[in-house]
Amino acid sequence: MVLTHTTNHTYSHPFPTVTLAFFLRYCSPQLNPFASHVLSTDTISSHLDPDTGRLHTTRIHLKKSRLPPAVMKLLPASLTGGTSDKASYILETSIVDMREGWMATESRNLNFVGVLSVVERQLYAMPKAPHAQRAADNSTDVETRVVFRSRLGERIRDRLGQAQAQAEAAASDSGGGFFARLGARGIQRSIETLASTKTQDQLGKSREGMRIILERLRQTGIMGVLELRKMASQRGPEAAAH
Repeated sequence: MVLTHTTNHTYSHPFPTVTLAFFLRYCSPQLNPFASHVLSTDTISSHLDPDTGRLHTTRIHLKKSRLPPAVMKLLPASLTGGTSDKASYILETSIVDMREGWMATESRNLNFVGVLSVVERQLYAMPKAPHAQRAADNSTDVETRVVFRSRLGERIRDRLGQAQAQAEAAASDSGGGFFARLGARGIQRSIETLASTKTQDQLGKSREGMRIILERLRQTGIMGVLELRKMASQRGPEAAAH
């Protein structure tokens, strides 16, 4: 079973500023208070294609656990290690085409993929308008598409086998058998639905964080934002956390 969540949003800022804010959104909790769950960010590769003029970047983010607490409670300790206090690596790839005015990004979790795979794809673009109007248009459209997939149900069925599944089903009549009571398909549906609900909330916070950075860029310019970032790094992680 796969769930897909698609949303559309428009930022009241020009495309170059929005792309810059995207790359700055995790640089400091003082720049973006909604990024306090991001523990670190590292750039794996970044290069400009000389033929297309497109910037290709791959980054990895270390964040606090991406599995929603409700999902953690649903799963047995044998799958989660008995605690939800975990970190998760997120792989982010992006392509920016300044000539054509679009940026495509993709983020996917590298942890817990056997339980839940979350792939978020975004397309940022200048508003669809005649070329003469684009220069005067100070807005950027973004479409976000998140795909949730849990393979846990299939794994459980494979492990249990038909005979054991029947035994678990019989045990469920007397109140036993975690997986049998819920069912493989029920587990998948529950995990994906809970994750989708959590992601909708996170998307709202992500947009608010982008809005804050965009306003900082508007008020102080890129040099002011970079200076604030430098000051935050000099104060150290303890100061940045407050």
